[in-house]
Amino acid sequence: MECTLEVVILPVSDVDRSLAFYTERLGFNLDVDYGPSPSFRVVQMTPPGSACSVQIGVGLTDAEPGSLRGLYLVVSDLKAARAELAQRGVGVGEIRHKTPLDAWQGGFETGVDQERRDYASFADFTDPDGNVWTLQERGFRRS
Repeated sequence: MECTLEVVILPVSDVDRSLAFYTERLGFNLDVDYGPSPSFRVVQMTPPGSACSVQIGVGLTDAEPGSLRGLYLVVSDLKAARAELAQRGVGVGEIRHKTPLDAWQGGFETGVDQERRDYASFADFTDPDGNVWTLQERGFRRS
């Protein structure tokens, strides 16, 4: 069976505030903003380069705003992505990397993995409601 993950619903308390955060601060593309009634609105946005979109809105989920954890945005240069988001006003946490990577059991050290290995370095941020996102580095190429 072949299948694709195409949409993740984010629980938010204020759709317009979240829409501004995701499009203006994170640079997501706005795909749809449809609200035929006060009790239903769907806003779909897609991170640049992603095949998976996120939806926020009214009447989409009964999950508590800010309760989503473990959302990953994969970037090829974590230092550059963190700096860009911080410049846009996103409160991104410090970069950390897995240690020891070859026998990893949940430990981290500060900074990017010195060898810039795939899936080894991370930084977190939250949206206005507290949904937690993780930036993860994969595909870094030294110039």
